[in-house]
Amino acid sequence: MPIYKYITIEPDGSEGEIFEVEQSIKSDPITVHPENNKPVKRIFDAPNINIEYTQGKEKSLSDITRIKKAGFRILEKDKISGKYFEK
Repeated sequence: MPIYKYITIEPDGSEGEIFEVEQSIKSDPITVHPENNKPVKRIFDAPNINIEYTQGKEKSLSDITRIKKAGFRILEKDKISGKYFEK
C-alpha cells in the first residue's frame, strides 16, 4: 500500500506537524489527524521509484564475462576441501 504525507493545519492557519499514513490508493484522503483531530491536508511529493538498480541490470552487472573484463578473478569454493579455485 502507498504511504501518503499529510500536514496539520493549526488554528491560526499555519502549517504544523508532517506525518505519514499508509492507506489504500482507492481510499479517500483523510481530513483530520488520527490522534489529535486537527484538520490536515495531503502533501504531494515526487514518487520514490528506484530505476537505477533493476533486476535485469543487476543480472547484467553480475555477468561473469563482464566481471573478468573488468580485471577481477572469479573464485569458487570447493565443497569437499573448502579451498578456493579460479573459475
